[in-house]
Amino acid sequence: MMQNGRAARRQTMRAIQPRRSPAALLLVLCWGGAAAVMALWWQNTATVQMTTAEWLIGAGRITGLLGGYTIAIVVLLMARVPALERRVGSDRVARWHAMSGRYAVSLIVVHVVLTIWGYSVQGGTPLVEQTVTVVVDFPEMIKATVGTTLLLFIGFISAGAVRRRMRYEVWYYLHLTTYVAVYLTFWHQLANGSEFVANATARTVWYVLYLAVGGLLLWYRVLAPIRLNIWHRMRVDSVVDEAPGVVSVLISGRRLHRLGAESGQFFRWRFLAKGLRWSANPYSLSAPPRPDRLRITVKAVGGHSMALSNLESGTRVWAEGPYGAMTAARRSRGKVLLIAGGAGITPLRALFETLPGNPGDLTLLYRASKVEDLALWGELREIAESRGTRLMYAVNSPGGIRPEITPQRLKELLPDIEEHDVYLCGPPGLAEESYEALRTAGVPARRIHHESFEM
Repeated sequence: MMQNGRAARRQTMRAIQPRRSPAALLLVLCWGGAAAVMALWWQNTATVQMTTAEWLIGAGRITGLLGGYTIAIVVLLMARVPALERRVGSDRVARWHAMSGRYAVSLIVVHVVLTIWGYSVQGGTPLVEQTVTVVVDFPEMIKATVGTTLLLFIGFISAGAVRRRMRYEVWYYLHLTTYVAVYLTFWHQLANGSEFVANATARTVWYVLYLAVGGLLLWYRVLAPIRLNIWHRMRVDSVVDEAPGVVSVLISGRRLHRLGAESGQFFRWRFLAKGLRWSANPYSLSAPPRPDRLRITVKAVGGHSMALSNLESGTRVWAEGPYGAMTAARRSRGKVLLIAGGAGITPLRALFETLPGNPGDLTLLYRASKVEDLALWGELREIAESRGTRLMYAVNSPGGIRPEITPQRLKELLPDIEEHDVYLCGPPGLAEESYEALRTAGVPARRIHHESFEM
């Protein structure tokens, strides 16, 4: 897999255009949209009455509008838009999705409670009776009730304590009912919302908002993957043992260089074999992409990853991607430190081969429990020898004592570490320990590049 290294480095050099993450701009746009929603409410509110009922109903209208807007943001963040996945980072987008989902559910709950409460006070009817009246007599409210119930259920199963007790595949397919819930709740907004009933422009804007995010979702989650897999026709070429519990899966296909994948990125892989076809898991490329070959290296930590060692040659592969922002484009300095732990070596091994640099500019520190767990070590050593880079490892002592990554040790290793970019990939504990040590050693946060599959 190293014969393409020089070509990959030339391609990487052409691709390096250090740029700022658009995260701040996206947040400004989202808050700007929320301000526009509030302006819509203000424009449609002639006067703010001082009665309890009017205050409750007004607050219900505001939270309903914001809830509907936030739902559109939730769908957008589920669409896997490349501009977000590659520029912001898949892990950050996933966190934003989870956070906006919590906001949406909270706003919807408050909207329902305040609106029904306000109507109850206004009409002097009991809450239960008023609830039945709203659900049965108001247009589109039966569908909205079903959709809201689904959203509450999805919010419940996505709570950390609940999700950790569920198989990922079960949670994933239940989570897909979000689309059904969004569809069911959409129509009552236009049928009952005071801001839309008599305002054709507002209705048009709301349609455009939902159709735009729905179109992105359809294209990037359905049509683009279908096109990718029909065109590239990927199959398992072979499976190679790399270390105890670690295997590499070589994947062949047509014109794979046209996927646009870069070292440091990952795909979501679905292997069409018994027991695996219903699961799509993220695995990073462990070598630079070649026109006819991709490679992933996987450590057995669960049922899906353990089953990959039994894949047969010729097994069809369904992939989505490439995703991820931990690429050469994030580099802003000539010198680079790569810190890997466990399965985190896979994207960093590809970067170690392809990141341009003079002898001595690149350093890789590989953390593992014991020497036997240093997967791909032979390849890493060959790369280091051919490129004049530094390669080191840190393993536990015979007594099991774990070497710590401290600011002092990092400064001893690289006295000018504050002038380095750092790519960090490994288990959460290693990532947190290394990040704190790097910051204390003087590395700015903007030059520590880390991406996690944890949500």
